[in-house]
This record gives sequence, C-alpha cells and structure tokens, in this order.
Amino acid sequence: SVGCILAEMATGAPLFAGDSEIDTIFKVFQKLGTPTAEMWPGLSELPDFKPSFPRWPAKGWENIRNTRAQVGPEGVDLLDRLMAFDPKRRISARRALQHAYFADVERGQALAGQ
Repeated sequence: SVGCILAEMATGAPLFAGDSEIDTIFKVFQKLGTPTAEMWPGLSELPDFKPSFPRWPAKGWENIRNTRAQVGPEGVDLLDRLMAFDPKRRISARRALQHAYFADVERGQALAGQ
C-alpha cells in the first residue's frame, strides 16, 4: 500500500485503477509483471492463484508515467522494495524509513508533532 501511495504521489495518478478485483490484479501484473515462482516462492499454493493468468513482463518504473523522473534512482529502488510481491522480500516500514530515499529528510520532519 505504501508503495502505491508513493508512486501515486509522484505521478499524480492512480497506479492500478481497476474497475473490479480481477481487473485490478491484472493492472498490477501489467505494470509490475506477472509474478513467478522465482519471484514469490509458494505463489502456486495461494488459494486464488491461477496458472492460466496472463503473463506480462515488468514495465519498469521509467515506463510508468515518468516515475523515475519524479523520484530519482533512490525512489525507484525504494518502490521496487515496497512493491515486491513476496512479503518475505518486501521492505518493512521501519527499513523503508531508513532508506537512502529519505536521507535528506530531517528526523524532526519525519516525526511530525514531536
């Protein structure tokens, strides 16, 4: 969710604007690539996984509405880590806040109200 919000803030547009659950899933696959067993071990055991899902290659952030231009290389790296399909490979919120993308943010700014 945080990755989607960050990308949407950068581009000014919804990242996966589907009109149904399956349409949204397919929009995710069309942009990030259809997940594979290498990307997400255990994928085929998920209850709603269908081997017949269409296979799309990942587009890369530079091809998603100028995301790379908006967030730079550190932002792209953070988005990749936030949007990992496999929860075990996805960056945690704590680690995300320590990412190089936020290096220029002063601690007081990150902890609003303190």
